[in-house]
Amino acid sequence: MEIVYLCLFAFLAGFIDSVVGGGGLIQLPALLVFLPGVPLPTAFGTGKFAGIAGTTAAMVKYVRSVKINYLAILPAAAAAFVFSFLGARALSHIDASLLKPLILVLLILVAIYTFIRKDFGSLHAPRLTENKERMYGLLVGTAIGFYDGFFGPGTGSFLIFIFIGVFGFNFLAASAAAKVVNVATNLSALLYFIWKGHVIYEVAIPMAICSIIGSQLGTRTALKRGTGFVRVLFLVVVTGIIIKFAYDTYGNGGGDFVKLSSAVLDWVGKRG
Repeated sequence: MEIVYLCLFAFLAGFIDSVVGGGGLIQLPALLVFLPGVPLPTAFGTGKFAGIAGTTAAMVKYVRSVKINYLAILPAAAAAFVFSFLGARALSHIDASLLKPLILVLLILVAIYTFIRKDFGSLHAPRLTENKERMYGLLVGTAIGFYDGFFGPGTGSFLIFIFIGVFGFNFLAASAAAKVVNVATNLSALLYFIWKGHVIYEVAIPMAICSIIGSQLGTRTALKRGTGFVRVLFLVVVTGIIIKFAYDTYGNGGGDFVKLSSAVLDWVGKRG
């Protein structure tokens, strides 16, 4: 029965992720709930297997329908591929929960800015020179790639926000670009998890099929409804991620925040 629920969540994650990212917010908790006792890297690996199937299907559909600026996107995807692998390796050695307070703050700022700027992402007006697009693409791929391999939730939403705010894309073009980079990060991290045996294939394969179905429906809906629909869904998903991060960070009495503070103080003390 657990596999049925996981497939339903994979379908929903594929739909949401294909439009604005954030599918990991739905899929990873579902894996942890319905597969209790499974090691965190195995949950990540199984989720990545299902997630990349949906993301790739969405990317193919976007590529056929939306003009993509490969000059900016391919360097970002290449850097993301390399650093996502490094991030996946770091997952085994670093406590990812220390990042939660920082990510929470960043997500709140993203939501506030997007809500206040009503015209944010409504027009497609690239503002960077070719050289800057390549350079910024590499920087974005490096930072987001490592984050996705290491932690993951919110990666697609961060990419969309950056492609709009920095590169000048509209929501639809930013979502399409985000899928190209996301496929690279997911593939790199997945190769590491497969290498280490952290994929439960009898769970991952059915979830992958449902993720593809969900992503196809989501992409078709986004292309039909346009930028306005994507913007609204983006705000809804980011708000959901904020609530989840806030609960995880402070719902345990602020334990994660205390750990982060202690780690920072220890670091400062050692260098003082």
